Amino acid sequence: MPAISPLAGEPIMRADAERLAGVLKAFADPARLRLLSLIQSAPDGEASVSDLTAPLGLSQPTVSHHLRILTEAGLLEREKRGVWAYYRLVPSTIAAIADLLTPPRKRATKRAR
Repeated sequence: MPAISPLAGEPIMRADAERLAGVLKAFADPARLRLLSLIQSAPDGEASVSDLTAPLGLSQPTVSHHLRILTEAGLLEREKRGVWAYYRLVPSTIAAIADLLTPPRKRATKRAR
């Protein structure tokens, strides 16, 4: 993640902007947003592909594709257990994105509360 928010009033470096854009592109899909929501709300905060196909109404290969994109963006982590892979959110990445997209004045107000 970039060190400087694009909302901080300072120019963001090109490489940082490209990295952040890649993560935001992973977010910018309704199925991926639903996946993040389903995984976060699942028991123990984790789910396998088989847990996610029916609620999304998508095929297993399509769900796996979306999970791979979210994992490569650093939004999910994957743990293989036997033949199944389980996915869970990476809270630090989600928090970093929220922080980058919160204007500095609002960020200071939030922390003061």
